[in-house]
Amino acid sequence: MVKPIPSVLMVTGAYFPETSGAGLQCRELVRQLRRAVRFTILTTTADPAAPVVDTQDGVTVHRVFVDPSDRRSKLVGAARLTMAVFRNRHHFSILHLHGFSQKSILLTCLAFLSRWPVVIKLTSIGHDDPVSMKARGGLLYRCYLRAALYVGVSSRMKVLYERAGLPLSRFRLIPNGVDLDRFLPSDEAERQALRHQLKLPDTGRAVLFVGFFSAEKCPDRLFDAWARLALGHAEVGPLVFVGATRSGYYEVDPRIAERIRCRARDLGLEARVVFVEHTSHIEHYYRAADIFVLPSLREGLPNALLEAMASGVACIASRLDGVTDDLIEDGVSGLLVSPGDVAELETALRVLVDHPERLNEMGRLARQTIESHFTIEQTARKYLDVYRAVMERLGCAA
Repeated sequence: MVKPIPSVLMVTGAYFPETSGAGLQCRELVRQLRRAVRFTILTTTADPAAPVVDTQDGVTVHRVFVDPSDRRSKLVGAARLTMAVFRNRHHFSILHLHGFSQKSILLTCLAFLSRWPVVIKLTSIGHDDPVSMKARGGLLYRCYLRAALYVGVSSRMKVLYERAGLPLSRFRLIPNGVDLDRFLPSDEAERQALRHQLKLPDTGRAVLFVGFFSAEKCPDRLFDAWARLALGHAEVGPLVFVGATRSGYYEVDPRIAERIRCRARDLGLEARVVFVEHTSHIEHYYRAADIFVLPSLREGLPNALLEAMASGVACIASRLDGVTDDLIEDGVSGLLVSPGDVAELETALRVLVDHPERLNEMGRLARQTIESHFTIEQTARKYLDVYRAVMERLGCAA
């Protein structure tokens, strides 16, 4: 018997060419499954000049402008999102929300009235995990409970799901996945060539950060740890920050980058600190780096860490229970440090700078970890199973 083809409306806060962790993972999933699933994308955009409708990777993308700093714009945007869902109601049978927030209320109400099954991907601990949502309560939580299935990206999400008292029969654990053909290890010659191509300082061990300049991502803590080491250690190379320092996204605080710039000038390190606001070729920066650092206070399952590990880069990450320790075996495939602890982070950097054999071995084992457990093909197969299970359970036609 031929299985029906799922028709899925993906709703995400940002989509290519704009970037967010959830949006990037959504795109990778669409690219993997577009021959097995009929996708339509609905996204918000912080760019007023962005096209209302366009096509990415052969899939139609509908965009709704929202100014994150304007409450009225958010309310209007939520209404426009809902209208866009209604206009596309004949093009999908499953509503897949990548994250859950206030703007999801109208969408889930419309889905309930229209009897569309909803899949919610839980993207961020402390934001849309079940315990946090239950604590917020009200209409938001009642709408959240309408999902047919919840997808958690880390074992920590499963713990929080159980703690909230929700039925495990409606939960799936599906970690984010990485494209292993795009994110590849490099050798020393390629690293040096890429550093020249990217106009990065070519001496010493290059340290890389990828992410928003937000308080929770802690790029300033990384700078403090790196600077302590760089001032007296010839083997410490450039500190490269890739990510938005100025953005319409509410998470981004431009004061953080400005403080780093000022501090670097004061210490005479300005020439060794590089800021890259945006790139379409992030894989080049991973392959040019010797060390990747994720100093975050909280994460769902960080794409940047997955990509760095896939690229064979030695990684240091904050120890986040059920998140980063699912990826890194401390002291074997990377190093874990206490969140926010600058001294521990400095020590970890020193270990990798002073012991190149450990750096190389950790990078090799990091790549093996991703190859075994976190490929985008594995992730895509599990999502296809989710869509088919939802269709079978609710008897929804494609």
